[in-house]
Amino acid sequence: MIQTHILGFPRVGLQRELKFALERHWRGELGAEELEATGRALRRRHWEQQRDAGLGFLTVGDFAYYDQVAHHIQLFGCEPSRFGFQGSEPSLERYFTMARGVAPASAHPHDEACGCSSTGTHALEMTKWFDTNYHYLVPEFEPGTRFALAPERLLGELGEAQAMGRPVKPVLVGPLTFLWLGKAKAEGFDRLALLDELLPLYVDLLTRLAAAGVQWVQLDEPILGLDLPPEWARAFEPAYQCLAAVDVSILLTTYFAPLRDHLSLACRLPVAGLHVDAVRAPDELPAVLDALPPDRELSVGILDGRNIWRADLDAALAAVRPALERRSGRLWLAPSCSLLHVPLSLREDAALDPDLRSWVAGATEKLAELQVLKQALLKGDAAVAGELAHARAALAARRGSPCVKNAAVAQRLARLPSNADHRAGAFPQRQRLQRDRLKLPPLPATTIGSFPQTPSIRAARAAHKRGELSAEGYREAMQQEIARAVAAQEALGLDVLVHGEAERNDMVEYFAELLQGYAFSANGWVQSYGSRCVKPPLLFGDVSRPAPMTVGWARHAQSLTKRPMKGMLTGPITMLQWSFVRDDQPRADTALQLALAVRDEVQDLEAAGIAIIQVDEPALREGLPLRRAEWPAYLAWASRAFRVATSGVRDDTQIHTHMCYAEFNDILPAIASLDADVITIETSRSDMELLRGFGDFRYPNEIGPGVYDIHSPRVPGRAEMLRLLRKAAEVVPADRLWVNPDCGLKTRAWPETTAALREMVLAAKQLRDELAL
Repeated sequence: MIQTHILGFPRVGLQRELKFALERHWRGELGAEELEATGRALRRRHWEQQRDAGLGFLTVGDFAYYDQVAHHIQLFGCEPSRFGFQGSEPSLERYFTMARGVAPASAHPHDEACGCSSTGTHALEMTKWFDTNYHYLVPEFEPGTRFALAPERLLGELGEAQAMGRPVKPVLVGPLTFLWLGKAKAEGFDRLALLDELLPLYVDLLTRLAAAGVQWVQLDEPILGLDLPPEWARAFEPAYQCLAAVDVSILLTTYFAPLRDHLSLACRLPVAGLHVDAVRAPDELPAVLDALPPDRELSVGILDGRNIWRADLDAALAAVRPALERRSGRLWLAPSCSLLHVPLSLREDAALDPDLRSWVAGATEKLAELQVLKQALLKGDAAVAGELAHARAALAARRGSPCVKNAAVAQRLARLPSNADHRAGAFPQRQRLQRDRLKLPPLPATTIGSFPQTPSIRAARAAHKRGELSAEGYREAMQQEIARAVAAQEALGLDVLVHGEAERNDMVEYFAELLQGYAFSANGWVQSYGSRCVKPPLLFGDVSRPAPMTVGWARHAQSLTKRPMKGMLTGPITMLQWSFVRDDQPRADTALQLALAVRDEVQDLEAAGIAIIQVDEPALREGLPLRRAEWPAYLAWASRAFRVATSGVRDDTQIHTHMCYAEFNDILPAIASLDADVITIETSRSDMELLRGFGDFRYPNEIGPGVYDIHSPRVPGRAEMLRLLRKAAEVVPADRLWVNPDCGLKTRAWPETTAALREMVLAAKQLRDELAL
C-alpha cells in the first residue's frame, strides 16, 4: 500500500485571512467567536484541498492562531504562574496574553494603539523553530510546574475534520521535544525531570483520540536530529514504551537534519511508523531501510517542505523505488517537513514571470507532486507520462536559462582580494576614532531602524504600485514620513537617529527588488509568528547591485538633523536565509555574491557622509546547522560574508549589526569574529539572560541589549527598563553599553512607540546620572 500524507499545512490563507482577523481581534474589532469562525473556515478549506489531492489523511492539530507550541502549553495545562491566571478567563484570552504580554483589546477597555497599557507581564520568550524563520513561544518550566490535560480545542478540531468523511491524523509535538523546546526558569533545574509527570497526560490524550476513532497519531520528535545529551537520548525508549500501551498507531516524525547517531534509536522505538527527512538526509535512507523492523510503516519525506523549487520527480522516484521494493509495496510518501514553511500556492501568482512560475511549487502544488509520485509507483511512469514530461521540461528550462548565470559576477568573485574581509585597524583604534567623530554621550540611546508603517505609508505605497501616484509624488510622501520620524526622535532625545524606513515594505524584499537575481510573488506569504507574515523573495540567479539602493533616503534624512543618522541595510546572511534560495550552487557562493552587493552600498553610504552604518543579521544564528560538527564550516563562510560586506570603510565609520530572537551564547566567538563596532540584540523577554553569555565571554566590542519587547503593545515603565539596564551594566562595562529596543518598530503604532521610547531615553539618562555620581 502506498500512502500519501503531509506533516502540516499553511494556516494563514491565500489572502492572509488569519492575519487580518487576528489583528482585528487584538484591536477589539472582532469578537472571539468571529475569530474562531475564521479559523474553522480556513481549516475546512485546507482539508478540502488535502482531500481533493488524494491524501490518505486529513492532518489535524497543525492549525494555530499564534504558534503550535503555545497551543501545547494550553493543551497540557502548563501556563506559567507568573501570568496570574485564575482559570476563569477564556482560554483564547490567556493564550494571547502569553503570546503578547497583554490581553486583547476586546478583553479590556484600552485600545492597544493608545499606548496606555502597562499592566500585565512580559510575554513568553520567542525563538526560532530549529533552523527556520518560524518563531515559537518558549514554554517555561520550573520545579513547581504542574500539568493538566485540556484537550477540548484539539478534540473539537478533530470532530470538524471527521465530519468530512476522511481518515484523520492528529499531529502533536512529542513529549521529549516539547520539554526540550522549553526553558528552565530555576537555577540548576533539569526540565527532563518533568517527563514522568508529563507522560501520563500524553497517554490520556492518545486514549481519548483512540476513543474518538483515530487510528494514526503523528508525534513530532525533531530533536532526534540534534546532538542530544545522553540522558535525553536514553529517555526515548522508556517514554515510548509508555505511549505504546495505548491502542493507537503512532507515526514518529523527524525532520530538518540527519538522524546519524540516533538512527538506530529511532528505528527501534516501539511505534507503528517512522517518518524521515530524505531531503536533508538523502544518504540515510538505505540505513533506515536496513534498521527499521519490517512490521513498521516507513514515511519518506521526499519533497522539500522548506523550499519552493519544483521537484525533480525522476530523481524522487529513483530514490523511493528501492524503498518500495524493500518494504514489500508498503510505503508512505510526504514532504520532508510541515508545509508551513512554504506559500499556500504559487500556481496562479500573477507577479511571477510565466517561465519562472513553472519552476516553483507552493504547498498546493506539492500535494499534486505527491499524487504524481504515487501514481507512478502504483501504475508505472506511463500512467503519468504527461506530468513527468512537464516536470522535466521545467527543470531543463531552469537549468538552461540565461537569467540564472552572470559572467561579471563570477569574474568579480574570482578577483576578490584575500584581505577583503578585514578592517584596516583593530577595534580599539577604531573606537577612539569613532568617539572623536561622533561625540556621543555614555549609554547612547538609539533604535534598531524601522518606525511604524502607518496607514498613510501603506496607502501611498499601494497607490504608487497601482500607478495612481507618480514616482515623484511617492518620493515626496516618503520624505514627509522621514521628516516626521526624525523630528519625533529629536523631540524624544535619542542620540543616534534612523530615517524610519518608511519606503521599505520588508527588510529583505526591499533590497531584493533592487538587486539582480531575484524575483517576487504576489501572494507567496509565509507565517513567521502570530499575525506576522513574510513574503520571501525567490533568489534564482547570480546576484548583483545595478545602482545605489538607500543612499538618497539616508542623505535626505541626515540633512534634517545634526545628530548622527544611521544608514540601514540588511546583511548577506539574512538576505540568504529569508529568501527561497536557489539550490543549484553552494549557499556559501550565493552568500558571497550578496556580500559584494551590500559592500557596494556600504561604501556609497560612507561616501555620502553617513558615519554609522547598520548591517542587520538577525538570521545568522538561524542558519546554523543543527549538528555541531557542521558549525565551523557554516560559521566560517557566513562570518566572512558579513566582513566582506562591511570591511570596505574607513576606521572612523562605525559599523553596527543587529540580531534577535535566538540563542547566541554557543556561537559567541563567531559573533565576535564579525568585528562589528556595535551589536544590538534582543534580551528583554529573557530578562537579560541572553546578555550574560556576552559578559562571560568578555565580548570585546560595544553592545546594545534590548530593554523592551517591541512585539507586544504593552508599554513598559521607566523603572522596568532601568532595572534591565542596571542588570546589563553588571555584565558589560557601562562605557561599552548602548540603549535600544529589542527590534524594529514597524509593527507598532506611533502612540505606544513614543510612550515607550520616552521612558527608554529617561531610563538611559537616569543611569548616566547614577554612574556619574
